Amino acid sequence: MAANSLAPDAPDVTSFDASVTAYDESERPTVVLSETYFYPEGGGQPADRGTIADVAVTDVQSVDGRVVHRLAEPLPAGEGDSVACTVDSAFRTYCRRAHTASHVLYGAGRRLFEDLGYGGFGITAPDVDGETASGGKVRVDFRTPTDIDDDALVELERLTNRAVWDSREVSWERVPADEALDREDVAFNTKTEEGITGDTVRLVTVDGWDIAACGGTHVANTRDIGPVTVLERSNPGEGLTRVEFAVGPRAIDRRADDHRAALRAARALGSAVSDLPEAVARLQDGRADLESELSALRERYVDARVAALREDVVERDGRRWLVGTVEGVDANALADRAGTLAGDAAAVVALVADDASLAVATDGAVDAGDVVDDVTDRFGGGGGGSPTVAQAGGLDADPEAVVGFLRGE
Repeated sequence: MAANSLAPDAPDVTSFDASVTAYDESERPTVVLSETYFYPEGGGQPADRGTIADVAVTDVQSVDGRVVHRLAEPLPAGEGDSVACTVDSAFRTYCRRAHTASHVLYGAGRRLFEDLGYGGFGITAPDVDGETASGGKVRVDFRTPTDIDDDALVELERLTNRAVWDSREVSWERVPADEALDREDVAFNTKTEEGITGDTVRLVTVDGWDIAACGGTHVANTRDIGPVTVLERSNPGEGLTRVEFAVGPRAIDRRADDHRAALRAARALGSAVSDLPEAVARLQDGRADLESELSALRERYVDARVAALREDVVERDGRRWLVGTVEGVDANALADRAGTLAGDAAAVVALVADDASLAVATDGAVDAGDVVDDVTDRFGGGGGGSPTVAQAGGLDADPEAVVGFLRGE
């Protein structure tokens, strides 16, 4: 538990009186109280908000064994004075729910993933207004060899919300450190060893679901968490999977957005939401068929276009040049086609795409790179290649202008 804060063991207390034991205005006002129910930042949980003697508390930190409250402006009191203190109850409630939800989510992970280890936790502070909390999210880092795919995420969310619905009691106690460290059922943050202070460890237990060393504030029953919605996953480091989720209003809004999107997609595909995977699979199969058909048609078009160009080969410097435009084909495809024609249809084959990219292939008597250099010197852009195959792109010209230049017109 953070240094002498009473918040973890009495999270319902949000209003109290205390005496000022230390006060400093040297940089920005800070105050130390005889006792405090403000939670100092630590273990992934943000510092409480609130007021001391009606002055806003901007931060709370544990410094050298004391809880230091940073203030927005000077305190209208001095050492020895009694001050009224108020913790922002809406923000405290959000943090309690979010922190307990991380335990429940980890408990769900215990049931799904192999060799599970606890890699970290954090609450992104939300904007809180009354009973709403928008913009905040919570993360839990799982250390496991199990691949946490989409199906696993959905099951993780389902089990978490089921544990919320089951109204499991949440309790906390201190036990000897040696005893806690010897227990295989206790989750520890291996990076910070959160919850370990001195000879004892503070254990937070979700009845029949999870037990972890933790110094944060929690709700007394999982039903007080409210809805939990998984937002996304990522990989912050080797062997780690980060799962980010929301509780409360953001969780509700995200679920509504996802449901709305699913309904719209189902309507567009003429399907029920439950049948969306099959509908999408049919759509993908149809797309693959169309792409195959389009590729075949494109090949037929290129064949026809090249056949037409064969009828219009020009003579340049005593060599035959096949030059023309071929629409709907990228530079790489042009280079492949030009390479098959060079030496057969003409000594030099120069094909220009509709985006003014260029592919040149030769039988070796003319340097393809020199041809590309001549074009880029005239029209800009850049390119290069070997003596027999070269390409250019970014030409500042109409394709027909490039063709005319290559034909020597």
